[in-house]
This record gives sequence, C-alpha cells and structure tokens, in this order.
Amino acid sequence: MSSNTYQNSDGFFGHPKGLSTLFFTEMWERMSYYGMRVLLVLFMTASLQEEGLAFTVAAATAIYGLYTGAVYFLGLPGGWIADRLLGGQRTVWYGGIIIMCGHIVLAIPSDHTFFIGLILVASGTGLLKPNISALVGHLYQPEDVRRDSGYALYYMGINIGSTLGYIICGYFGEKVGWHWGFGAAAVGMAIGLVQYRLTIGNLGDASLKPENPLSPQNAKLAWRTIGAVLVAVALITGLTMQGVITIDPVTAAQYVAVVFTLTFLAYYAFIYFAGQLSGAEKKKLWALFLVCVASTCFWSGFEQAGSSLNLFGRDYTDRVIGTFEVPASWLQNVNPMFIILLSPFFAALWINLGKRMMDPSYGMKCAIGLVIMGSGFVVMFFAAQYAAQGLKVAPYWLITTYFLHTVGELCLSPVALSAVSKLSPRRFAGQMMGVFVLTYSIGNIFSGLLAGHFDPNNISELPNLYLQISLFIIGTGIILSLIALKSKYWESSDSATEEGGSQVGAKA
Repeated sequence: MSSNTYQNSDGFFGHPKGLSTLFFTEMWERMSYYGMRVLLVLFMTASLQEEGLAFTVAAATAIYGLYTGAVYFLGLPGGWIADRLLGGQRTVWYGGIIIMCGHIVLAIPSDHTFFIGLILVASGTGLLKPNISALVGHLYQPEDVRRDSGYALYYMGINIGSTLGYIICGYFGEKVGWHWGFGAAAVGMAIGLVQYRLTIGNLGDASLKPENPLSPQNAKLAWRTIGAVLVAVALITGLTMQGVITIDPVTAAQYVAVVFTLTFLAYYAFIYFAGQLSGAEKKKLWALFLVCVASTCFWSGFEQAGSSLNLFGRDYTDRVIGTFEVPASWLQNVNPMFIILLSPFFAALWINLGKRMMDPSYGMKCAIGLVIMGSGFVVMFFAAQYAAQGLKVAPYWLITTYFLHTVGELCLSPVALSAVSKLSPRRFAGQMMGVFVLTYSIGNIFSGLLAGHFDPNNISELPNLYLQISLFIIGTGIILSLIALKSKYWESSDSATEEGGSQVGAKA
C-alpha cells in the first residue's frame, strides 16, 4: 500500500483533505450530467414547433435508457484504463475534459450533432465516474470507521450538484431554449475541471499510478485497440446519421440489456475464478454480488425519475403557482434536496449502529432500501388512477414518491459504494467499481424499456405499470433480505489476511 500520511489527516469535516477535492469535482460533474439528463426525454418528445425532436415516447425513453445505460457501462473499460494504463487521477481528468466537450456539442443548435454529444458525454463519464468513486475509498485505511460516513458526505456532494443542474439547466432548457440548457451543463463541467486541477495535490499519491500496470508492449497494443474501437464507433455513427444504417431504439435497447447482463456476469466470474483470490476475498465477492443484484433492481425503478415520472410531471401534474408555471424538470429537485437534508442523519446512523455492534450487513441495508423505494410506486399507482380520469394531480404525489425513493436511495446507494470499496480485492479496485457501476447500466436499460409503456394515448394503462414495478421491486427486496440474514459472515474477514492474500495473488 502507498503512503497514507494524507489519508489520516483531518481536513474536511473530520475526513481527509482529498475528500474535498473529490466532493467538489463530483458535485460539478453531476450538475452537468443531471442538468442535461433531465432535459433529454423532454427535448426528444417535444414537438417540432417547440424546437424538439418529436420522437415517440417509446423511442425517446429507449434512447434515454441506452444513453444512461451506456454512461455506466463504459465505466467498465474506464476502470480498466485506470488500473492498467493511466491511474485514477489522470483518468478522472481526461474523462472530465471529454464530458465538457460533449456538452459543448449538445449546445450546438443542430439535430445532426445531438447523438455525437451523447456519445462524448457517455464516454467521458465512463472514464470519470468509477474512478472518482474508487479514489474516495483510497483515502481511507481498510479498517477506518470513517469510510461509510465519508461516502455519505461524498454522496451529498453528488446531490448538491444535481440540485444545481435541475435548477439551472432545467430553467434555461425549458424557458430559454433546449440548447441553452445543454450549454449551462458545459459551463458546470468546466468549473469542476478547474477546481480539480487546482486542488489535486490534496489527493497525494492515491491512485496516482496504475494499481496493476501493463508492460510497455501490452500498453501499446491496448492503446491501438482503443483507437480502433473509437474509429469503428465514429464510422457507425456517421453511417447512421446519413441514413445508411437504420437502428430501432427499442429493439436495440432489448439486445443491449442482454449483452450488458452477460458482460457483468462474465467479468464478475472472471475476477472470481481467474483473479488468484484468497478464500476471504472470494467470500467477500459473494457478499458483494448480493449488493450488485439489489443495485440493478433499484436503478431499474429509481431511474423512472428521468423518464415516466418526468413525463408525468410535465403532462399530468398541476405546476402553476400564481402566474408562473414551474418547469417540469424542477420537480426532480425534490430527490436531491431530501438527500441533502437526510444524508447527515444516515451518516451518523451507520456510525452509531457500528459502535453498538448493531450495524446491518451491506446486503440487508440494500434490501431495506429496495422495499422502501418500491413503496414509492404504490403511491404513483394511486396518482396515476386520478390522471387516468383526465385530472391533473397535485405535486405532493410526486413529492411523496421522491421522498420514499430518497430514503431507499440513502439505505442502498452510498452503502453499496462503500461495499465495493471495502469488499473488492484492492488490486482490482478500479475494475470492480467498473463492474459495480455496470449494475447502474443494466438498471437504466430496463428502466428505459419499462418507461416505454408510458403511452400518452392510453393513460388508463399507467396505474398497472406502476403497480407491476412496485411488486417486482418489493418482492426482490424481501428475497434479498432473507438471503442477507444467512450471509453476513461473508463480509467479515481479517484485514491482515486480506492484504496478505492480495499480495500473494499479485506476486503469483
């Protein structure tokens, strides 16, 4: 392990100084990501008169699912690049630059460059997202009790950023012009890059170099392969834009969901069976697998916020206050605002439960989060019944749903990130964070496909859609909680044994 002098110094609310660098970098990156994301379905389904793309709901939500799924799928090669070629710090920097360029392209008022911008943002996020999360874990010793609390604070930064994105980009996008909203996202990412470069010294040598670098010869081969893939993507994109290739987004999303799931299982199995792991490390990977299943199911429901719930807010929610119509995108601010308010409570809760030896296992926390989040769709089941009668419902239906989603998220998401950092073999830290982020990808694809059933011409089917989602998620949470009761011992192992196992595997 590298020097940990900087890791043990208190400099940011009782945490290492490096946490402040990652906190604000991620805050501005999430401002740009969520600010742009909240506009996507609204922009794609807006009529040509409203300067939108006039896509059908099924096509728009499928594209939304493909985009958000690709954002996280690309975290897998992004983690590999950090582990084997660049190191986490440089990978985060280059990823941020690519994200900013993508938002700049989206800001160009041309439909022909829209998908190019999406590809750039997805690619940059794949480099940045898994590695900045892994860097947080590198700031702490394995036995540091501040780890979960640190991730909770880091997660609060994510939601401060999303709040800014919804307010700023949402206003510019809906009230001024769609491309002005995308341009605001580019400015946010630029601020994050400047902050990261000015304070990068706070990170010390955390992931400064690759954890498991390739030989010079293999590194050259890897870069050539990456270049070939980029050329192929550019060629396919160009042919599609010119109409030579026709892609049905719904069918594509279905196939991509299968490919992503198989990729996750294959990569996880490869690390488990071919990673030369110790017995303790393998047990921890079993515990982590439960967390991954919970995460996949969670995001398939939670990400309805940007698609079907976003459209519900636009079309079936009364948003008029006096003479001002609140932008539909602002309704999604409820989630990050609740997270900002509740994060300190949950951070203190896990620490206090840990001190009293009552801390639930990672799997149990995630199962509880699933059940609570799923109950939010029970609320939407009743709200959708009013909408099916031709009524516009009060905003408190969505506010209640987002509150329950927020509580579920705080039980699951920061805890799951901490679980990946703690339960992954250290030499595979970046890759395992990439594998875990792939659960976001799979969940987002399924979310987009589910949202495609939101038919504006057949609103009577909407209550049934939300009921099916709630039953699936709550049922999965109950099953995982029963398994978690039997598997808590998988998460515990002697730290010295774990470090020793990692070193033996690395030398072999």
